[in-house]
Amino acid sequence: MKILLKRNTLNMCVCAALAGVTSAAQAYSIIDNEDSHVTFTGEAAIGAFKSQETYGNSKSSPSWQEGYIKYGLTGDKTLNDGELFGSVSALSSGTWGDGDAGGATTGDERKTKLEELFIGYRTGQFELSVGRQSLRVGDGFIINGDALNLGSGLDSVPGAAGITLNRGGGLWFAPRKAFSNTAILRVGGDEGWRSDVYWLQSDNAGQASTEMAGINIENNNQYGVVGFLYNQGLSVDTKEANFFGLEKRDGQKTMSVRFQGNAGVENLFLSSEYVKQTQGDNSKDANAWYAEAGWTFADTTWSPSVNYRFTRYDEGYDPLFYGFSRGYGTWFQGEVAANYAGTSGSTIASDIQSISIKATPTEMLSVGAAYFDISKNKTAEGKKNDAQELDIWAEWVVNEHLIVSPLVGFYTPKYDSKQGNTNTNTYMQIIAIMPF
Repeated sequence: MKILLKRNTLNMCVCAALAGVTSAAQAYSIIDNEDSHVTFTGEAAIGAFKSQETYGNSKSSPSWQEGYIKYGLTGDKTLNDGELFGSVSALSSGTWGDGDAGGATTGDERKTKLEELFIGYRTGQFELSVGRQSLRVGDGFIINGDALNLGSGLDSVPGAAGITLNRGGGLWFAPRKAFSNTAILRVGGDEGWRSDVYWLQSDNAGQASTEMAGINIENNNQYGVVGFLYNQGLSVDTKEANFFGLEKRDGQKTMSVRFQGNAGVENLFLSSEYVKQTQGDNSKDANAWYAEAGWTFADTTWSPSVNYRFTRYDEGYDPLFYGFSRGYGTWFQGEVAANYAGTSGSTIASDIQSISIKATPTEMLSVGAAYFDISKNKTAEGKKNDAQELDIWAEWVVNEHLIVSPLVGFYTPKYDSKQGNTNTNTYMQIIAIMPF
């Protein structure tokens, strides 16, 4: 049985920018010599979630909790002609309560496992690294780590026998994002032309253990960043691919061109990407694209900003390893629609219009709201599957060891593919992120 599951690569890690403040996991020096450094880094997060409606969970109104803790060492060593660097970390995660509203987790997931283990060498404008690590390309529209974190909710589905689906829970946080094997060559600096040449191997059953390679080329200038990507699918695990309907990744070609910047206008924000995808199973090609424009009223109280975005996914488009990048709505357009109901960001064609408003009452507090209109969307059976969602949130940096973000969402399907109702769902979550 083929399952088309939304790829939840959302990763609200401490290194994300919340409330306009870029916060990194806390580092504690162990070795601090002139040519050698070793530091301990750690971060933790916990969240509570409640959904009035269910989208695959057996509970009629599920509530659940998720959490993780990540801990490890990073280091570097200066050599005569360059620098040796590396990192090792482990991650413990779990889900409690009823499991998530989409039924991917049950609330019984607990796991501790190696997360990062890589080593690299850099000199001048050249850097090479190998091992377990994450990779993000551009805005994360195609590649933003291997962060789909399923639980045990699909274990009883026909065809799941013999597949290790449980990655430790934490579906919303998706804290595990390192690819199991990588080789990444980076050439160039922060300005002008630069490039990433990569080979990535996933050990994630939810991603069919996809192996792929590609090249990313970027130019950073005074107007913004222009980028070009070519990604080639090399192989998949056949059983996992059959279960999730991802057979086409073997031989799949994905090409994109993108831009993000202000075009030389201080308060303007522009972002766009066009993707052409040729499927490895010779099925119909599929394209995806988005265009976004925003304006910040910098001289107004609270410096509010308004953004509009239009996104189109062709039927059969594979979003690959997309994920959370610059805030709510990227690239999970609607907390309920994308994370649980399967209406947004799936392999089913859709048009998504979104309007978001953000403001910063203080340096440590930001508030925002986003409205999503999802249209031209159909279920696998060809039935109408449109929806609207409104999400309202705050992001509060309490201190250097605590970031809190509550959110409430209102999701109204025109047709719910899993429940057959059009009830408006009131969804609530509150998360706390703790660097230590």
